[in-house]
Amino acid sequence: MNYQETLSWLYNQLPFYQKTGSFAYKKDIDHVVKFFDKHGKDYLTFDSIHVGGTNGKGSVSHMLSSVFQESGFKVGLFTSPHLLDFRERIKINGIKIDKDFVVGFVDSHMQDFINFKMSFFEMNVAMAFNYFKNKNVDIAIIEVGLGGKLDATNVLTPKLSIITNISIDHTHLLGGTLESIAKEKGGIIKKNTPVLIGEKNKKISIFSDLAQNLNSELFYAKEYVYQSDLKGDVQSKNINTCVAAFSILNNNGFNIYEKNIVKGLKNVVKNTGFLGRW
Repeated sequence: MNYQETLSWLYNQLPFYQKTGSFAYKKDIDHVVKFFDKHGKDYLTFDSIHVGGTNGKGSVSHMLSSVFQESGFKVGLFTSPHLLDFRERIKINGIKIDKDFVVGFVDSHMQDFINFKMSFFEMNVAMAFNYFKNKNVDIAIIEVGLGGKLDATNVLTPKLSIITNISIDHTHLLGGTLESIAKEKGGIIKKNTPVLIGEKNKKISIFSDLAQNLNSELFYAKEYVYQSDLKGDVQSKNINTCVAAFSILNNNGFNIYEKNIVKGLKNVVKNTGFLGRW
């Protein structure tokens, strides 16, 4: 298959959420786990930051990538959905995944995709993690697709888990209350791994409960005075989350300097190719 034929197969061969609704929402992550058990746990070959939440996770992910790039890191970035080109989902230092890699990966693993009944998004995750492994990234910023606990990306063992905020969304899948939604999104909190909450909601206690049970240090973003090239008043909250993340990371073995944070925040679009969301 050529690239366009490969994309057509990805979009049409198996159901995915945008096409079939809740039918495509998996009740576990067994399918993607089986794939990695067979082909190697690629996600263990690179450091990662796992970003979930209701709003802002795409902006925060791109901000984090830009700052790491300014600091000299080779950075993988996995986000969704794409706006114009499927390859926007998988980038390294702002450069989209090679078309030949997409074709080759799907061709090599198509039968397993079918046998394991993997969703469109699960195939994306498998492809992204394999690409990051093959390209030897220093770190990967991985955005959750939907929810958290049952998201295909939740095989990760990240250096930091980030939950940007919580509000009512996808209630038919995640539950009808803030607490139930928070519980699903809080599923990305890992044992002995720091977790950052971008916006504190006094009505929600589940994050502190989960963090305590998993012996994971819990942080909340503070207010900072930084500027970004990403527009909109809401970006101030995303900036706060991004800067707080590097404060945590610098206390856990990273060396990200102030000048890199400033420059990275001001050059998100240039560094990452971010097209934005409306």
